[in-house]
Amino acid sequence: MKYIFWLTLSFLTLISCQDSKVQTQKKATDKPEIITSNVPQLDLEAANKLIELPLKCVTNPLPYKSGHVLAQESDLAMPIEHHPIFYGCFDWHSAVHGHWSMIYLMKTFPELDKAEEVRKIMNQHFTASNIEQEIAYFSLNKYTKSFERTYGWAWLLVLADELKSWEDPDAQRWFNTLLPLTQLISEKYIDYLPKLAYPIRVGEHSNTAFGLSFAYDYAIGCGDTALKNSIEQKAKTAYSNDASCPMSWEPSGYDFLSPCLQEMDLMRKVLSKDDFLVWLDGFFPNYASDGFDLEPAIIKDRSDGKLVHLDGLNFSRAWCLYPLSSVIKDNRFRPLADEHLAYSLGKMVDGDYSGEHWLASFALYAYKMRRKHS
Repeated sequence: MKYIFWLTLSFLTLISCQDSKVQTQKKATDKPEIITSNVPQLDLEAANKLIELPLKCVTNPLPYKSGHVLAQESDLAMPIEHHPIFYGCFDWHSAVHGHWSMIYLMKTFPELDKAEEVRKIMNQHFTASNIEQEIAYFSLNKYTKSFERTYGWAWLLVLADELKSWEDPDAQRWFNTLLPLTQLISEKYIDYLPKLAYPIRVGEHSNTAFGLSFAYDYAIGCGDTALKNSIEQKAKTAYSNDASCPMSWEPSGYDFLSPCLQEMDLMRKVLSKDDFLVWLDGFFPNYASDGFDLEPAIIKDRSDGKLVHLDGLNFSRAWCLYPLSSVIKDNRFRPLADEHLAYSLGKMVDGDYSGEHWLASFALYAYKMRRKHS
């Protein structure tokens, strides 16, 4: 653990030194420091540091929160037996986006020092027999068929989409190996969405808008027309009439997703630009006003697995705000996203597995949206 602490500290020191003009404005006690400069760039040297976080956890089987329901004694087994690929990083979904983090970094920075180590892990994990075992778990008993619905499902599809879009022979082989599980998850979405009478609007794993938004990116990128149509229908049915989202109620104490911003991000994708702007006028009546602001969430104990969720909220808010800035052409949203990204980026060093096993993935996804919508 000390190794990860000092490793991540050196990473953060590196990126903070890239911009000597960073200035902060201290507010009253318990108010976040407001970052007024640009977010440091994610470059090769920083990527070489950051890759160590998923490398540290994707092959680390314990501690692990299984979310496992036993129907009979024979169901009891160590997580690595049920999940021979996604057994690390404390839980299944974090193991999935830990793998995504490694792929994204290796894809973005081909000269990554640990590229061969990542390829070795992927080759060991992504085998036909391991995929069969991962698939079998969803039929272990009647309770496991909804395992990781829909948060883990969404990250699995993001991983598949990242592999599909990478013109690398290994990546294409891993994508094809993963395909039976990917197709199963797509089928589960299509079966589940018509049964969901009301969207789930919490700021944690089961948030419907998040699960639909990530899955929609996969459906577009991988040509899954049936899933794309299913998501569009559910999103429009569930959210088209929403108005005056209460941003002042956010965040709740355990949020790592913004219910309002995640819904906005989904509707940006499924509606035409003109329809989205009309919808946004009703959903965020004051978004164009000079008074619109959003302060980064405050985290008081990063060793608490629930309270540290708020670092993730800062990152996920950023990944929702970056695309908004390009759609609306308003110069306030990108600095606001930068402020959120920078605030928690500089505070991921807690020396505790509670944040280390997943926050790098959230930070990287925010960086990805920043680059995509620059």
